Amino acid sequence: MRILSRRTLREFWTKHSDSKDQLQTWYRETEKSSWKNINDLKIEYPNASILKDKKIVFNIKGNKYRLIVKINFEYQITWVLFLGTHAEYDKINANEL
Repeated sequence: MRILSRRTLREFWTKHSDSKDQLQTWYRETEKSSWKNINDLKIEYPNASILKDKKIVFNIKGNKYRLIVKINFEYQITWVLFLGTHAEYDKINANEL
């Protein structure tokens, strides 16, 4: 799986250093994955929330942070759409990203 953009993750963990290890782990696991569909992803991440249009919300650092990505399973590409605190997440409409 190809992930766009690692820079967003890096900038976030620079500001929120307690998220670095978990974001790096998520990145490595996702990069090595070859999920064919949502069901494959849910096997590895059963607590991930599925939104419309193949958007997925991952809880980072015990739900302190939220990571929203969009995945194209056919082309094996993941786009980082949002990464923020739980409070920042509450202020957005994740389905409209």
